[in-house]
Amino acid sequence: MRAAVASLRGIITVLNTPFDTGGSLDTGAVARNVQIALDAGVAGFLVPAMAAEVQKLSDAERAALICTTVETAAGRVPVIGGASAPDPADRERLTIACLELGCDGVLASIPYVDDADYEQQVRNLAALRPGFLMLQDWDAQGYGLPVPLIVRLFERVEAFQAIKIEVVPAGVKYSEVLAATHGELHVSGGWAVMQMIEAFDRGVHAIMPTAMHAIYTRIYRLYASGDRAGAQALFEQLLPVLAFSNQHLDISIHFFKRLLWRQGVYPTDIVRPPTLPFDETHQRIADDLICRVNELMT
Repeated sequence: MRAAVASLRGIITVLNTPFDTGGSLDTGAVARNVQIALDAGVAGFLVPAMAAEVQKLSDAERAALICTTVETAAGRVPVIGGASAPDPADRERLTIACLELGCDGVLASIPYVDDADYEQQVRNLAALRPGFLMLQDWDAQGYGLPVPLIVRLFERVEAFQAIKIEVVPAGVKYSEVLAATHGELHVSGGWAVMQMIEAFDRGVHAIMPTAMHAIYTRIYRLYASGDRAGAQALFEQLLPVLAFSNQHLDISIHFFKRLLWRQGVYPTDIVRPPTLPFDETHQRIADDLICRVNELMT
């Protein structure tokens, strides 16, 4: 595997965006969360991504979020800048911004039209000379990018060194992509964190969840040390949390920001509108599950 992504093994944390009581980005809270994640032993960061409410952030807020993460990480682990956008010009602009702010690589989700168009869009990003390019293979209802296309891009585009697979079903595609690239293409799982143990069984290099850094890294260390049963047992204690939070992206954002607020990491649990409601029943259930998370962290 190419050197730029070789260290990305285990847990790559996707950061939520903290807002203060006035609704502004709180960079101090970003730094606290990053430091806690580093102390827990994460392998890297992805920022900003969907869990960061990225479409609701201004360019200045995106830059501050990335800059704070890069400065706090201080080269100890890679920082992947989120450069996804439907428009090619916006993707290229965001890629340049991520690189200028010190990101080690960039992640981009590119709408698929056909193989030729997709390859050209990838080449356009690669020409900007990112440390590495991670493609987001996102399809909530289908199988995403054709595997032969992924293989061709890996063979032809040097910058393309990693892929984040979030499709239905994710597990089979993990195996297909890893086999077709002989394990040389770095493969991460994202939204399918509920299949975390299956993902590791299939050989993925990393998982990209949100928050709960100490628990996720402990699961990975147990698994990596050969204690699959221990990893499975700890993971199963998280399943009620994941079943609740994975109902919808907005519910996930509400839950994990509430968790970080209850833990004293974030100053509020504010989620910017528009967003799905998070009503009194949601909050009551979330608080019970937060108690479970905190017990698992002790």
